[in-house]
Amino acid sequence: MLRAGIDGPVASRSRVRGTGRATVPAMPASTRPASKKADAYSARDLAVLEGLDAVRKRPGMYIGSNDARGLMHCLWEIFDNSVDEALAGHCSTIEVVLEAGGSAVVSDNGRGIPVDKEPKTKLTGVELVLTKLHAGGKFGGGSYTASGGLHGVGASVVNALSSRLDVEVDRSGKTHGMSFRRGVPGVFDEPGPDASFQRKSGLEVVGKAPRTRTGTRVRWWADPQVFTKDAEYDRTALRERAVQSSFLVPGLKITLRDERDPNDVWEEVLQHKGGINEYVEYLSHGQSLCSVIHLRGSGHFQETVPVLDDKGHMSTREVERDLGVDIALQWDEGYDTEMRSFVNVIATPKGGTHVAGFERSLVKVVNEQLKKSRILKSSEGSIVKEDALEGLTVVVTVRLAEPQFEGQTKEVLGTPAVSRIVGNVVSKELTQWFAKPPRGEKAAARAVLDKIAGAMRTRVAARAHRDTQRRKSALETSTLPAKLVDCRRGDAEGTELFIVEGDSALGTAKTARDADFQALLPIRGKILNVQKASLADMLKNAECAAIIQVIGGGSGRSFDIEQVRYDKIILMSDADVDGAHIRCLLLTLIHRYLPGLLEAGKVFAAVPPLHRIEIIGKGGKGNEIVYSYSDSEMKSMVKDATGKGKRIKEPVQRYKGLGEMDASQLRETTMDPARRTLRRMTVGDGAASTEVFDLLMGEHVAPRRDFIIAGARELDRARIDT
Repeated sequence: MLRAGIDGPVASRSRVRGTGRATVPAMPASTRPASKKADAYSARDLAVLEGLDAVRKRPGMYIGSNDARGLMHCLWEIFDNSVDEALAGHCSTIEVVLEAGGSAVVSDNGRGIPVDKEPKTKLTGVELVLTKLHAGGKFGGGSYTASGGLHGVGASVVNALSSRLDVEVDRSGKTHGMSFRRGVPGVFDEPGPDASFQRKSGLEVVGKAPRTRTGTRVRWWADPQVFTKDAEYDRTALRERAVQSSFLVPGLKITLRDERDPNDVWEEVLQHKGGINEYVEYLSHGQSLCSVIHLRGSGHFQETVPVLDDKGHMSTREVERDLGVDIALQWDEGYDTEMRSFVNVIATPKGGTHVAGFERSLVKVVNEQLKKSRILKSSEGSIVKEDALEGLTVVVTVRLAEPQFEGQTKEVLGTPAVSRIVGNVVSKELTQWFAKPPRGEKAAARAVLDKIAGAMRTRVAARAHRDTQRRKSALETSTLPAKLVDCRRGDAEGTELFIVEGDSALGTAKTARDADFQALLPIRGKILNVQKASLADMLKNAECAAIIQVIGGGSGRSFDIEQVRYDKIILMSDADVDGAHIRCLLLTLIHRYLPGLLEAGKVFAAVPPLHRIEIIGKGGKGNEIVYSYSDSEMKSMVKDATGKGKRIKEPVQRYKGLGEMDASQLRETTMDPARRTLRRMTVGDGAASTEVFDLLMGEHVAPRRDFIIAGARELDRARIDT
């Protein structure tokens, strides 16, 4: 709580925050001199920034920075407004000029900013969009079904950060004009930003225009009070942005001209009619494996959004959104990935839900096709995203009204439903392309699948080599426990570590295992309950230390799943109460010090049988051996056999421990991957699982006693192993 008169770090931070400079840590109370100003801190010291003042005070919130990057962002805001007009079908020509005096001009032949007055504010449309934050025609009013501008702050932010801004609009046979200084409307007596200025509100008619001509022209000078001295417009970045816009809006003509250096005047006209298919060809530089694949589709979703009613009141409403998906992609023989993603015409360099939906479905479809065509064997596993993206050039575009971005810079799309719809379109259309390639593309489709399969095999081989070197290094640099019975396989993939209860079970397991990929680590009885013990006590415990050392990924915060020496960690204990307790103790150790194993799904519990039932064969046939895993299952199996007239060899053998099995029985029931049953141990909710371990294995007895008493009535006493 911040109170007046407190001379401490909180009050100090509040004062510094108002200066616009980086926060300086407060001096300790014992060394900081007393300050009368701090004692006088009151409501007078609080500032309220009105209108565009907030933009000038914190420009980074709106344009990212006040260097060249922020300067270019201002240019994008005005340029994108013109492109939105083209996207809506109302503009065919855009011109961008970087002038010698430091100004920039963006002109278009769109509809022109409205010049009539907005009923609520009584301001003309031009003055409204250039002086009021969150004002514009892109809030669902029907002017734009899809656009790059969303928040209604772009033009007004540029105006606020300009020492001068002039706007002209051609509509209804007239040219309307207006000027601003740092967001304030008024009149300049001469050209240029340094001319004398007088405040004056209102849009004026400054000339005549042909009735068939419409459009908007915006000229502005960036404010040197805001931007750094070295901030300059980047011609290369401007061209790149214009190129992508000309592809995204086929047929749009964009003229660029740089007049800043009279000895190096540059001009270029950009126009492309091939859309994103042509864009992919433009971006791709390698030898193509297939022609450009064009995926198109659409979908609908509902979204709860705030809307303004006729009285200007805000309320929430369920609205139906339409989403258009347009994707072009092409694989080449290279290894680099070139991905461009857009929402309407706005680039999203950091991706978002549209990219996530594309990548997820791409991997799914390619995996299905690789299995279906038998290019990958079932033992080879599946490809991952990096395999499918190798050598891929792709342009992902979606069009929708009012997309949700993360921040004004719009680098990441956040609308959740987009991922599902894009995924559905990619799954349907790309599957169709692979299943029924266009004429002449059948061999190309096969070549694409072969390339991706090759990328996967290369990745797996590289990882195997790294794992072999890592495993060799671990063996050479540390002394593993002598009781570890390791496997022969050099890499971690496919290997299994059985943590076995008791030496007798170890002897049987040695014979039953496949020494190529199955390792054994015996433990003596019940290990330390680490939920009650300290870290030091855990490390001193020989059994716990051996388990952590053999698994090889470290422990606690330093645990690294990539360093783990085995693919599966299998807890193999007796099928009785003691075995269950040992399993709980092992899981407690793993949960507390090796949590990444559970999160990665690498921990399993072996499920050994409890009974061996021998059914005597008739007519010289051999006896049949079946196993049961509980008393009830055993009784049911015996009853079923006797009901069919079969005889059971008495007594039914009940295993008291793993050591009572011979090697063939243990292999068949518990260790053979083809016939065994494993129970995967997972953690659905980390916080909840921690609470359960604290309750059942922690040092506080009273909560555990209450838990046992509360659950006693639900206990089936017949299941108690006595």
